[in-house]
Amino acid sequence: MIIKTMSVAPIGTNCYILACEDTKEAIIIDPGGEPDRILSVIDQESFDLKYIINTHAHFDHVGAVPEITRKRKIPFLLHKDDEPFIEPAAFSQSLQMFGMPEMIPPKVDDFIDPNKTYTFGNISFSVLETPGHSPGGVCFLFKEDVFVGDTLFAGSIGRTDLPGGSMMVLMESIKTKLMTLDDAIRAHCGHMGPTTIGQERQFNPFKSYWE
Repeated sequence: MIIKTMSVAPIGTNCYILACEDTKEAIIIDPGGEPDRILSVIDQESFDLKYIINTHAHFDHVGAVPEITRKRKIPFLLHKDDEPFIEPAAFSQSLQMFGMPEMIPPKVDDFIDPNKTYTFGNISFSVLETPGHSPGGVCFLFKEDVFVGDTLFAGSIGRTDLPGGSMMVLMESIKTKLMTLDDAIRAHCGHMGPTTIGQERQFNPFKSYWE
């Protein structure tokens, strides 16, 4: 699997472009901003873009969705429990909270089904429901990689002081969904660099919550 990682404006969110080496079919995870820059990578690599799928709906993870879906006519997938965050009033309020200019909220084309195996090209992945940072937070599990959004970070965890967040729920999600994975699984986070499940199991300062 080809993995292209881009840190995008406005606050350095990691956007991931994943592609099948055999077919060049591709998906985008968490396009938070800079849609033209994201699409330029798609075009340079001659990827066949199939859909956008998000770990959650905070503005810094969905900012580029409207422009990309408009230009490429592809669906946007999100967990149903995060849809309230992209309702116009709530989306505008969250932007104001962080002093950000107004943006157009995306529209969901299909809700993520946690019981479904998703595919692109010859690649398949499953969905882990990991609420806590947001009610509809999810992670995407591949054979050797897991894309964790803002659930887990290298040496930290996602914040839980935003609307719908819960420290107790987040810790339970990490304990039951992520810390049950093999140590060698690479965790690709919503911000900053990647880590591994084993690294966080051993050294994360919050590890006492899931030991």
